[in-house]
Amino acid sequence: MTIVRYKDWNICLQICYDLRFPVWSRNVNNAYDLLIYMANWPDPRINVWNTLLPARAIENCCYVCGVNRVGTDGMGLVYSGCSSIYDPKGDRIAHAPKNKIMTRTCVLDKGSLDRFREKFPVWKDADSFQII
Repeated sequence: MTIVRYKDWNICLQICYDLRFPVWSRNVNNAYDLLIYMANWPDPRINVWNTLLPARAIENCCYVCGVNRVGTDGMGLVYSGCSSIYDPKGDRIAHAPKNKIMTRTCVLDKGSLDRFREKFPVWKDADSFQII
């Protein structure tokens, strides 16, 4: 798991395939605050993308940003985007509509995240499962 520090944020960087495996993003002891998935997630499976992103936010008590491509690749696979950002409760706070190439700016509130984690400390009950 790659975690980088930027200002007051710990950010976990992952790719699209990682999204399918919750243990690969397990946020033990709140090691990160923001989880970012860079993706080539094809349109026929976009409902899975839209379901798993908020699930990762909820289970890891963090913000999740999924950035997916738009267009058709050299093998004819179609990608419809649907990039989104979710808060720790799984609520979508920013979204790029299907097939729309765009840039969005979204302000994430670290203080709000810290208060949520303090008020609802489920992260303390998570096991420390590790992939060896």
